Amino acid sequence: MTNKNWVDDIESLVDVDAKAHAGASRRDVLRGALGVGFAAAVLPVSANTISTPIAGLDAKEIQIKVDGEDVPVYVAKPEGKTTGMPVVLVISEIFGAHEHICDIARRFAREGYLAMAPELFIRQGDPMGYAQIADLIREVISKTPDEQVRRDLDACVAWAKQNGGDVSRLGITGFCWGGRQVWMYAASQPLVKAAVAWYGRLEGEPTPFTPQHPVQVADKIQAPVLGLYGGADRGISLESVERMKALLGDAGKKGNKAAAASAFVVYPDAPHAFHADYRPSYRKEAAQDGWQRCLAWFKTHGAA
Repeated sequence: MTNKNWVDDIESLVDVDAKAHAGASRRDVLRGALGVGFAAAVLPVSANTISTPIAGLDAKEIQIKVDGEDVPVYVAKPEGKTTGMPVVLVISEIFGAHEHICDIARRFAREGYLAMAPELFIRQGDPMGYAQIADLIREVISKTPDEQVRRDLDACVAWAKQNGGDVSRLGITGFCWGGRQVWMYAASQPLVKAAVAWYGRLEGEPTPFTPQHPVQVADKIQAPVLGLYGGADRGISLESVERMKALLGDAGKKGNKAAAASAFVVYPDAPHAFHADYRPSYRKEAAQDGWQRCLAWFKTHGAA
């Protein structure tokens, strides 16, 4: 299927003319607008928390209808810009599209992007309201199907195409849970030009909702992925990273150019979530270096 045909097909599945709804959305009932605070499980936030000003930007929540459901999406772009913007999908950690993720979308908007941060857990529950991470994972995260995520992301791309985004310059980035989704989406969406996965899990036991993991789809990668990982991450081993490197290398030798172009950067002393400036895990030097590498990766591979 060509890229053009793919877009035509997905536009038949979603409401690409979605506007911010005047009435109360399901998200409104659950918690309120995106980007108005931090998830309960991460409070109190750190004094290092970065806040990107909204001045000079057009940032708001919209609703995109997918399979009959309203999916809230935080959208940020340069103020006054209406066409020709590169598009970046910003995929959250397990805490959903809370203030930190929306702030990252604003950072991309300041770089000229149409940035979209969807609330991908909306059908399963509100991750903002959970004070205990174990409860959040058991009741919401573990019940969120990869296929549902893919369709929601496809819907975001279709909306962007109809609202000033240049989807021929499509990038995706994500953190932790979202980092894993970056790998999976890069293996399924031919429009993605470049992807950056921040400490996303690479392997694990299959479940009905997550039947495969990045190591199982390494040979299907369709866009170069930059993996940014912490050498002191207690949840993602360096052995796991090395296995993924080897699988990408094998795929590259068999002619998969995107797999061959993929790369990893490991920050030796950084823990998991080293980019999360609102948490104690934040490591400023690694986070800033990773951000610059992310922007450069998108530019090098046609997503800027």
